[in-house]
Amino acid sequence: MGYKTVLRKSESEFVEKKSTFIGACKRVFSEEEARAFIDEIKAKYKDARHHVYAYTIGENMNVQRYSDDGEPQGTGGIPILEVLKKNDLRNVCVVVTRYFGGILLGAGGLTRAYVKGASDAVKASGIVERVIGFEVDLHIEYDLLGKVQYYLREQQIETEEIVYTSEVTLKIYIEETVLPILKSDIVNLTSSHARISVSDASLYYKMEQRLYKEFEEG
Repeated sequence: MGYKTVLRKSESEFVEKKSTFIGACKRVFSEEEARAFIDEIKAKYKDARHHVYAYTIGENMNVQRYSDDGEPQGTGGIPILEVLKKNDLRNVCVVVTRYFGGILLGAGGLTRAYVKGASDAVKASGIVERVIGFEVDLHIEYDLLGKVQYYLREQQIETEEIVYTSEVTLKIYIEETVLPILKSDIVNLTSSHARISVSDASLYYKMEQRLYKEFEEG
């Protein structure tokens, strides 16, 4: 099963009636990581009045947590959680920090501000898919290299690595739904002269048509 998460760590900021709202978003894989990120934001903006947050953990959102952190009940934590759920995001933590500017926003104003803070942070992080995929090694003779590379380019499949020994090995990452088609095409293209090695299935990040094993946090 695949799911959506965020690409990178981010922060965004806006001012509403003299109150400054700073939204921070990060990909996390456990409650410990989420709590560490919340603590990091609290330490970074330790003079702020509120650090409202929500996070989801697990491919099925089996863990959902939120906190209003002193704001009127229901004005911050749940609205932030709803932003995550509306975007169908898993393994994501959002913290919206508020510096109070002296003007009361009212319950409705607070909710709108926290929704905007969370939405802006998610947008700044970027949404990426997590899909089931495979690492595939194509072992071919040298005289088949040009033909296979042309096919991969036509299918918009990125070659991750090429190793030249007594034969040529091309390493690619393939989504689960594409694998049967690829295997059939390569067999036909090479007249069954290619060896195809397929790894165990695992989760990859998908950006446009390319799969990635991991993304560095930015």
